[in-house]
Amino acid sequence: MSDTLPIPSLLPALKVNQWLSYWDDIQWDPEEHRSEPPRSFYQFSISAQALRRLSGVYRRTTDRTRGTSDLGIQRRHEPKRSAEIARFVKYGYPWSVLSATKRRHPDFADLRQPGWLPTAILINILTAEDERLDQHVAEGDLVTVSEGPEMHHIVLPCGLESGDWEFKTIPPIEVIDGQHRLWAFDDTALNGSFDLPVVAFVGLDLSWQAYLFYTINIKPKKINPSLAFDLYPLLRAETWLEKLEGPKVYRETRAQEIVDILWSHSESPWYRRINMLGEPGHRGLKVTQAGWIRSLLASFVKRWDGRGAPGGLFGGRMGSHRTALPWALKQQAAFLIFLGRRFRAAIQEATHEWMSPLRQRSTAREDQGDPAFVGRDNLLNQDQGLRAFLQVSNDVCYVAAKHWLQEELVSVPANPEESDGVTVALRHFERNELLSTYIDQLSQALAEFDWRSSDAPDLTSDERLRRSAFRGSGGYRVLREELLRHLSDEETTVGLDAEEVLIALGVAE
Repeated sequence: MSDTLPIPSLLPALKVNQWLSYWDDIQWDPEEHRSEPPRSFYQFSISAQALRRLSGVYRRTTDRTRGTSDLGIQRRHEPKRSAEIARFVKYGYPWSVLSATKRRHPDFADLRQPGWLPTAILINILTAEDERLDQHVAEGDLVTVSEGPEMHHIVLPCGLESGDWEFKTIPPIEVIDGQHRLWAFDDTALNGSFDLPVVAFVGLDLSWQAYLFYTINIKPKKINPSLAFDLYPLLRAETWLEKLEGPKVYRETRAQEIVDILWSHSESPWYRRINMLGEPGHRGLKVTQAGWIRSLLASFVKRWDGRGAPGGLFGGRMGSHRTALPWALKQQAAFLIFLGRRFRAAIQEATHEWMSPLRQRSTAREDQGDPAFVGRDNLLNQDQGLRAFLQVSNDVCYVAAKHWLQEELVSVPANPEESDGVTVALRHFERNELLSTYIDQLSQALAEFDWRSSDAPDLTSDERLRRSAFRGSGGYRVLREELLRHLSDEETTVGLDAEEVLIALGVAE
């Protein structure tokens, strides 16, 4: 791709009007990113390289100092897929799918064909009023539409043809569908004139973008919906999708996938410590895979219901931007491993009074872990305790992300699926000083809480009676509230966040 591009400043465009009277009765909701959409869109062609420069989906970086505009909005990029498309564009089919050995052999040279891309890239052109993470497109970077009596034009920013052109704040164009085709033009060997057909909305709200992506890519083709939630995180909080497909589309499947990683990853504090088959008394593991799934559905994987209670860190919108974390499966699992490791370390390093009876009574081998973390009379090795730990950890982390921690959380590497993505993301969390400090505060406060079950030794009658309230379906709520009150007594940021959760739940004292 050459540095200087022959890009015209005006692109002829066809205006397409699509609006039916049936749609006038739809309830629009700007608070949910569903403002009334434009009643028309535009069709035009543009140089692939020019569109690439204008599109924010290409500004992903691991530190997110640029490109934070794609938080919870744009799709995840898969480099291998773009590389395959680049080979197709250069050499067509079937040469592009041949092995490297065959591609080098002269006998296959006659299989080269043109690699046309005739289907449209679907984009949204941001207006001066549109806001993404408290930012607007800089005035000189705006792409606008000039409508005339006979001909309409797309007006591109001045200087776009220059090789050093960059948007100043956020990109003026968002790619709704077709980013992998567009990213293929990162390949510098794609020389020549190659225009792409484009369908462009102007000022289209985020929820409608997710809706278009779903109806184009998922519903007609029956693609795995769980994958769709990774590709377009905003879908995780869409009410219409929840009502249409039900929770099994994403949440139960995702919870099971996370549990499998927590059980199988060697650095997980729950490595081989989940009763995956639900076998009675299996190695003293009281929490089954089903129990873990139910607990995740009640915590990290739940969606925000629109009321005051915190949503799930993996499945709800947060902050003033009302967007979801763009984490994929392995990033989500890595965060739970990171959280569990810090909590386990806090327990192992502590000598709180409640820990001694568990450690003295235990006859477990050292390699089975600290009885204060995994012991048989420990709530953390039972459904009630596990759910309370996950719910409360999610509650305070969700509040922290909503107020001040969101940038730290979105800085996870953009493509953790490559190689051992769980370990890559885990190392990133460990290196993040601000996040680590917060999780350590949380872990140390959680370690102070008395996690002994009602069957534990050396309990007084009052202590045993109080723990009996944790049993049954109502016990989950009681233990969660008690744990939040314990955290709210801490004179730390975690304490303040726990107090906010109690207020949101309507149980603050």
